[in-house]
Amino acid sequence: MAISARERLARLLGGSDPVGSFAARMNAPADAFRLDVEGVGPVVLPLRAPRTKKLIEVARPAKFGRGEETLSDPGVRDTWEITPDRFELDGRGWVPMLDAALEYFRDELGLPAKTRLRAEPHALLVYGKGQFFLPHQDSEKDDAMVGTLVVSLPSAHTGGELVVEHGGESRVYQASKERLTFVAFYADCRHEVKPVKSGYRVTLTFNLLAEAEAEAEAEAASGDVGPVADLAACLTEHFAEPALPRWGGRELPPPNRLVYLLDHEYTQRGLSWSRLKGADAERAALLRAAAARAGCEAVLALAEVKETWDAYPPGGGDPWDRDYYDDSYDEEDEEDLAPGTGSGADDYADYELNDLIDDEITLGWWTRPDGGGGEAICLPVSYEERCASTPNKNLEPFQSEYEGYMGNYGDTLDCWYRRSAVLLWPRERAFAARAEAGPEGALAELRDRIAAGELDRVRADAASLAPFWPQTAPRDEALGTALEVAAGLGVPGTAAMLLEPFRAEVLTPDHADALAAVAGAYGREWMRELVGGWFPAQRVWRVSGADRGEWVQGLPQLCDALRAAGDSYTARLLADAAWRWLEEELGLWCARARAEERGPRLAELGPPLARVWQAAEDERRAAIAQALRGYPDTVLECVVPALRAAAKLPAQVRGAAGVALLARDCVGRLEAFLATPQRAEGDWSITWAGCGVARNA
Repeated sequence: MAISARERLARLLGGSDPVGSFAARMNAPADAFRLDVEGVGPVVLPLRAPRTKKLIEVARPAKFGRGEETLSDPGVRDTWEITPDRFELDGRGWVPMLDAALEYFRDELGLPAKTRLRAEPHALLVYGKGQFFLPHQDSEKDDAMVGTLVVSLPSAHTGGELVVEHGGESRVYQASKERLTFVAFYADCRHEVKPVKSGYRVTLTFNLLAEAEAEAEAEAASGDVGPVADLAACLTEHFAEPALPRWGGRELPPPNRLVYLLDHEYTQRGLSWSRLKGADAERAALLRAAAARAGCEAVLALAEVKETWDAYPPGGGDPWDRDYYDDSYDEEDEEDLAPGTGSGADDYADYELNDLIDDEITLGWWTRPDGGGGEAICLPVSYEERCASTPNKNLEPFQSEYEGYMGNYGDTLDCWYRRSAVLLWPRERAFAARAEAGPEGALAELRDRIAAGELDRVRADAASLAPFWPQTAPRDEALGTALEVAAGLGVPGTAAMLLEPFRAEVLTPDHADALAAVAGAYGREWMRELVGGWFPAQRVWRVSGADRGEWVQGLPQLCDALRAAGDSYTARLLADAAWRWLEEELGLWCARARAEERGPRLAELGPPLARVWQAAEDERRAAIAQALRGYPDTVLECVVPALRAAAKLPAQVRGAAGVALLARDCVGRLEAFLATPQRAEGDWSITWAGCGVARNA
């Protein structure tokens, strides 16, 4: 099968030599360094045990972060900490030495040449014998933070190695006994400090902050970065050619977007073109340049990825061998392998991945095209819209769950990853691409542009939403904006498309003026079809079914507001549609034989019946009364609660609503029931509701 344009793009970006590393080291002389600690005084290097013990006397047990919490647990982190406000760094040549080290690490980590690194002191740490820090990942404490710098002070000790991991690769760093040891690594790297075996390990830690020069930002945005012709050709083809579905079948329309997954993990605050790490920085710059050449826009995004693998557990063996399961499987094979969180945390790599069963990717955050700020989104990414140079399985998942043999399928391993991405779309489809991720914002933008007089372009942009709008389902709160946009468009088909995903249950009296404006713009037939779509004739299971009865409680006020706005026709449509729904429910439940099931549901329908009666016009009320006469006597279980609900209305409202007509029908039915002769002694027959056949009990 031919290689798709997006796959070629991923190969082009992944085929170049890697730029930079995830971690780097350098040594420097200690004689240019001076450290003064409050309560201790000058610290002479190399450190000796007596001075180190003085440091411990003024230190406190170090804490660590987990999510939004700051915790203290010597089983996770066992070390002493002195905060930056209690020590001072100085000495002959220290600042020039640090500046030179930061330039060195910028190049070694593969950051752009015009990025300036700044080291912000974080802590002075002292590890004694047996102390350690389990594998963890640093939280990004500043928007500009890209990594961590560890400066180990020379001292005689064994153990205490710093282990840094990323993308399946591991580096081990041992501090010098005579010189300063600098180690820098990206903030998304997992790392640990092994237990100290003898002596003391003393380090200074810094947050590495990246600051891009203005000309570097302008250069990246201009597209004047590296060879981009082949990448631009891939983008043009990707957005022009039909897409092939993952599992075969007929071709799909050309994609609206391309999501290229980067290798490193970032926070919302730290996601910026100027703070990308290592190979991410070069690849993103090439993609921005290619996008400019191909007429596309590019933004950064954060993605959460889930993969489900057919996996072999540790210990080997053929998982499709019947004897294998008989001998080795039990329920304890199901375990949580979240890195650093208990049993199995370090065993993820021991599982042998066989076939990828399924995967899903969702974008949860993106930046604006101009690079400033960002917003939360929820955008699933389909198979034909994504690519990556580095497979997910080559990275470290933030959570894994293993499930053993279940009888009808074999061992599976679920892995979750957090990755960043470059998200691209053709400039002419930019509005649709953004709208699919944020439909509410798209509606607000259309409304504002209509007010500004950009009607022609607004009509084109609104029409571009049609392929995905029914599935996008804007939030209920956006209905008011959607009604304003629909009324202002002047295009019946597009207006109906924008309003179709909403539910009738969202309508309130506050929408009356806008709904009347839409009805006035497009006429009665158009409005009848719209309301009919909100109340489908065929009974279907829907989430909205549970709250329709509650919505009907406010129907009289909505209809009154519509009539006050000059739109009695739409009020009639809504009242008639509500009665059709209620009629369907009555037909279903009045025929139900089991009284313990029928009674409560019919009683629940009583107040909605009273409200529909109140909202309807005289002609519809007469039709409702006639329809109720056709139901079996079980309908009284609904009508009586309806009358009780109507009795709570003011007298003038009851009179205007013609409640007396409904009451007379109810009285007549009750009188007929009471006039029925008493059954003969020993007659235990039951007349079954809905079928008219007597059976002996």
